[in-house]
Amino acid sequence: MLEAGTTVPHIEGIDQKGDAITLQQFEGKKVILFFYPKDNTPTCTKEACNLRDNYQLLQEKGFEVIGVSIDGEKSHQKFINKFELPYPLIADTEHKFVEGYGVWGEKSMYGKKYMGTYRTTFVIDESGTITHVFPKVKSADHTNQILKELEKA
Repeated sequence: MLEAGTTVPHIEGIDQKGDAITLQQFEGKKVILFFYPKDNTPTCTKEACNLRDNYQLLQEKGFEVIGVSIDGEKSHQKFINKFELPYPLIADTEHKFVEGYGVWGEKSMYGKKYMGTYRTTFVIDESGTITHVFPKVKSADHTNQILKELEKA
């Protein structure tokens, strides 16, 4: 997993509209890049909606918000429409982002092992450097979790 102090890798993906997207497009802006396992699942929805509900506050503090999962464009479009998400979602079907950021690996549920995305958030500064990593996301209160940690810095 990438650590604070690391420059974000140059990876090109596509968003929910099929448009090319890279983190370098956001140079000069602060970014909250959150990785989540799957669209329309309870915990992922709580996280996405918490960031949605606080989106205006995050923008006022100078942040752009971008979500990433391995779901495809159509799944992302439905997720955005259903929950009125105001930020882009990267359709990482080729696993470029999850592997590039080190958030893809073995997981376990009910004793069954499988490969999946680790719910993780990276805060990136204006120059493209990771300043904070949240490997243990509090989905229903994620915005406060991020802002409290940033206040300490």
